[in-house]
Amino acid sequence: MKYEYLKQVNSNLYEIPVETARGMRVPARIYASAELLQDMDDAVMQQITNVAMLPGIQEYAFCMPDGHSGYGFPIGGVAAIDIANGVISPGGIGFDINCGVRLAVTNLTKDDIKPHMKKLMDALYSKIPSGIGGSGIVSLADQKFDEAMVKGAAWAVANGYGEPEDLVMCEEKGCIQGAEPASVSQKARDRGRKQLGSLGSGNHYLELQVVEDKNIFNRDAADVLGLKGKGQVVCMIHCGSRGFGHQVATDYLRKFASVVNSKYKIDIPDRELSCAPFDSEEGRGYFGAMNCAINIAFLNRQLILHRVREVFCDVLRKSPAEIGFNQVYDVCHNTAKLEEHVVDGKKKKLIVHRKGATRAFSKGMKEIPDAYAKLGQPVLIGGSMETGSYVMLGKEENSAFYSSVHGSGRVMSRKQAKKSFQGRDLLVKLESKGIHVRTGSYSGLAEEAGGAYKNIDEVIKTTESAGLSSNVARLVPLGTIKG
Repeated sequence: MKYEYLKQVNSNLYEIPVETARGMRVPARIYASAELLQDMDDAVMQQITNVAMLPGIQEYAFCMPDGHSGYGFPIGGVAAIDIANGVISPGGIGFDINCGVRLAVTNLTKDDIKPHMKKLMDALYSKIPSGIGGSGIVSLADQKFDEAMVKGAAWAVANGYGEPEDLVMCEEKGCIQGAEPASVSQKARDRGRKQLGSLGSGNHYLELQVVEDKNIFNRDAADVLGLKGKGQVVCMIHCGSRGFGHQVATDYLRKFASVVNSKYKIDIPDRELSCAPFDSEEGRGYFGAMNCAINIAFLNRQLILHRVREVFCDVLRKSPAEIGFNQVYDVCHNTAKLEEHVVDGKKKKLIVHRKGATRAFSKGMKEIPDAYAKLGQPVLIGGSMETGSYVMLGKEENSAFYSSVHGSGRVMSRKQAKKSFQGRDLLVKLESKGIHVRTGSYSGLAEEAGGAYKNIDEVIKTTESAGLSSNVARLVPLGTIKG
């Protein structure tokens, strides 16, 4: 085994015992197959061990099968912390707060749009802002932006950018409670209010995808979700809170670093895990500001979906009813959310940090839409633009505080990827496979090459075998807009 201190629990689960490092309050658990474990860098093991040292952490510190190293927490890290005696840590949420995935299905097939693909892709790239910095679809003055921070996607629908049904098919109905605009700095406001309705850069994308019959693995569930097969076209949007969320994280990391030890006497093994008691002035301030960023990300994806619908109607000369574009779901990663879970036979209110991990509630849980009550929460897993993405469902046996993977997970840093792949060559390769690409940066495209990521099929297989979520369908790329 690559890491001698690891204890193998079963074929898809490994444990770092609490005795491994001084200060661990709970063991750390890594969900991985033998193949995926080999792909995890050494920093993942150190970081998840450090997470296990946070005050108030319950049961285990978890790392999902797509795990790789990040800031403080590994990407794919999960930590459920008792709010009565525990902390909140921005490193356990990340800089792109509520980076997430939205999926909508159409009544169209690949053959329907094939003659229009160039015009569609050009229009989408033109009408949906992407890339580093820049502006968005709307720009709001401070008072309106405060309203948007509180209402999230509901602000967009109330102002004509979408349908009420979109909110129903959205985690938290597109608006999380507890947003406190007063906790947000002016610098964060200035960065965020002009970027609403934009993709950004990095691994963010808008992708047209195809559902083929051979890639549907649970037909009954697929029917409920609206995944019909037969070359059906769907749209996946992956983005978050952009510069707004980044500034919120930056502001509070600085604030927490100044008080974690001097004021609260909390010893942390890594300054990137700077934290404060959840029930403290600083903790409550960050929670309120973070919830604002969660809502801005919901709003961001709502605005983008609305613009996609407009482009399709305009290019194809069809009505919204003819095209469809019904939303399947919108899921978050990069959040810390208040949830009730059973620990040692008792219900506890916990602040569940999920960084590069997705909530995966099971059937019957009240927080999921009524339409999915007998299925479980949809879990949307974005892959690389070369390999495809997946739709899964939450499972009852999930023992990681109902958490699951969010993507395929990197095996190369962005710097390594740019050295290993040429963006122009990659674009030609993708186009030769019938995947239409629009991007403003060849180097950014190289960063997202399929070879920079883990084998997503292995990630999905492990995720299902480990009982984290169950597979419904694979979505194959047809056209990608990259920042």
